[in-house]
Formats: sequence, structure tokens, C-alpha cells
Amino acid sequence: INKLKKGIIPIYEEGLSDMLDRNLKEKRISFTTNIKEGVEHAEVLFIAVGTPPDKNHHADLSAVKEVAKNIGRYMKNYLVVVNKSTVPVGTAQLVEKIIKQNQKKPIRFDVVSNPEFLREGTAVKDFTNPDRIIIGTSSKKAREIMETLYRGVVRADRPILFTDTKSAEIIKYASNAMLATRISFMNEVAALCEKVGADVTVVAKGMGLDRRIGPRFLQAGLGYGGSCFPKDVKALAQTMNGHDIESKILTAVEEVNENQKRSAIPKVKRLVGDINGKTIAIWGLAFKPKTDDMREAPSIVIINELQKLGAKIKAFDPEAVEVAKKILNNVTYCDNPYSALKGADCLVVVTEWNEFRYLDKEKMKKLMKSPNVVDGRNIYDPDEMRRLGFNYIGVGRG
Repeated sequence: INKLKKGIIPIYEEGLSDMLDRNLKEKRISFTTNIKEGVEHAEVLFIAVGTPPDKNHHADLSAVKEVAKNIGRYMKNYLVVVNKSTVPVGTAQLVEKIIKQNQKKPIRFDVVSNPEFLREGTAVKDFTNPDRIIIGTSSKKAREIMETLYRGVVRADRPILFTDTKSAEIIKYASNAMLATRISFMNEVAALCEKVGADVTVVAKGMGLDRRIGPRFLQAGLGYGGSCFPKDVKALAQTMNGHDIESKILTAVEEVNENQKRSAIPKVKRLVGDINGKTIAIWGLAFKPKTDDMREAPSIVIINELQKLGAKIKAFDPEAVEVAKKILNNVTYCDNPYSALKGADCLVVVTEWNEFRYLDKEKMKKLMKSPNVVDGRNIYDPDEMRRLGFNYIGVGRG
């Protein structure tokens, strides 16, 4: 909070620093750790706390419950309480119950479910130009207030969808689970492509031209990571299991994804033989480009597995190095992608940062001890790489 008061963003998110600077100067934003101060003057209060998985993969609602208690204790006037955190179905009712239990006297309020659909790396753009805004409420007054709040970002073709709170809560989990399913499905198709000599990038393009399917999230790679997909897939599966519904598809999605993170290891072995004592360059540590987030990142699994086999790791990421230093041991971190290649027996491309796509490939080859490349994100053209003298293996590319 002290950093935010000074205009210092504690994470990397494109466009966020400029937005904070602008609003601090205009005195439209302030920060506090005093929850009483935060609640008693509010008209609309967003609950945006973490809901990490517990040991059984359920969403941990302890922070949500604590906020709800304090809202009940300190609210003075009518309040719209907005669940922005990713929470399981039925949480709006739970929050309502806790607030009522902690009120000193009855004060009217409404609990609204308003899940977020922000992608790390493009969160500012996603908020100001959303695909859709989901608002779950049965209150006419809350609906009118939420409509007013979002009026500036609504577009005719990107509407507010009003629904009940339970449907809104499920929409969030189901959306992330569907996107994760598409990724795992394409990674299974990629395995078949590798066996029979097909190209998964062409297969994905052919599938995506079908308007019923569309092209997005059909890219094969090293699996998904981050703070949302892994925990949301597991949490939705646990919710289904809790209602005596067997979550066969979601269980398979998670299993395929965990296996996919390790799929780079046998490819490295194919290129370098015995990994013990070999130097492996890793490009990309964050779970996706345009962020420094390493939660559930495939890079962690890949580096740990390579180190178990005796590999020496040299790594580069444009944003995530400082975060990685807190997670990974015995890694040499480099200042640029070229220095990571110096003396390397193999390069593994783990995160598809744009700057990796257009580097000098002749320089890459000269720096490496052996020109071996495992392209875990299919950012390079296989024919070009082989023509330039690289021993190249992608994902699902024959």
C-alpha cells in the first residue's frame, strides 16, 4: 500500500503504471489499510481478494469471509457489495448471510456477482474494452447502480449481461475451464501430429476457420499456467464432485496439462543425448508473455526436471527474473537472450515473448555450443530453422 501511495506498481502489467499516475494526479484514487475507513463511506464496494486453492483444491474463501464480516461491522448506509473475486457458486448468498450476522443494526444492502475476465498482460485494455460484462443480481436498485458504473465502457456489440448471482458465478469458472480445455485438447492433437508427421499449426488453422470453433486458444505448446486456469479448473471439478457430478472432462484437462509441461524433456534428450553436465538455455520464465507472473509456470517444472538430470541452466526473461530468483535455485540469469545461448547445448523456448521471434538466427547458432532448439511455443518456422542448420523440434510439428 505504501508503494501504491507513491505511484509504485508492485507487479508488471502493461499500461497500469500510466493509469495509476494519471489518477493519483487527479486525486481520483487513494489507498488505505484501514478497512473501517474503506467501508463506511463507500457506495459500491468491490471484494477483490485472493481465493487460492486449499489442500483439497477448493477455493479458499477465508479472505472473502473476513471482508464480509468487516462490511457488516462498519457499513453505515445502503451499499452495493460486489463479488469480484473468483468464487464458487453460492458465495453471494454466503456473503449476504455473513454481512447480516455482523451488522449492529439492520441496514439494507445488495450483494452482486460481477466476475472479472482480465487477462494478465492486457488487463487494462480488457477492462476498458471488454468482451462482455457479467452482472448477477435480482435487485433493481443494484442493477441501476452497476449500469451507471459501467456505462463508460459498454459497447453495443459488447453488452452487459444481467443474470442471477449463481449463473454469474458459474460463468466465470466455466469460461476459464473451457479455454483450458481447448488448450489441453490441442496438446493431445499435437501428440498425434508428432507421431504421424502432421503439423498441428496447420490443423489448428483449419479448425479455427470453422466459425463454430474459431481460432483462439487452439495453440499447442507446453501447457497453461498462471493464477486462474489451474486453480479454476480444479475448483470447478471439486464443486461438481461436491454435488455428486463426476468431472471426467476437467480431470482429464488437468492431467493432460501437467504431462504437457514435462513434454520438453524427452525432446531435449533426443537432441543432446545424456543431459548430465549439459548447459540448457531457457527463454521465458513467466507463464505467459507481458507479465512477470510465475504461478504454475511450465518453466518451473521444466527447469526442475532438467536439473534433476544434471543440467546446468542459463535463463532469460524480459520481466520475470526477479520473481524467478525467489522460486528457482542454481540458475544463471542472463541480461539478454543472446547471453543465455553462449556455450549452450540446447535452447528451450518456454514463453512466447515477441522479442524472441525476430532475433538474429545466425548469431544464435554461432553462440551455441550445439545448434539444438526445442521450440515449446512454435514461434519459429521449422523449415527455416533446419535450413539455417539448427536441429529443431517444435510441438506437434511432425
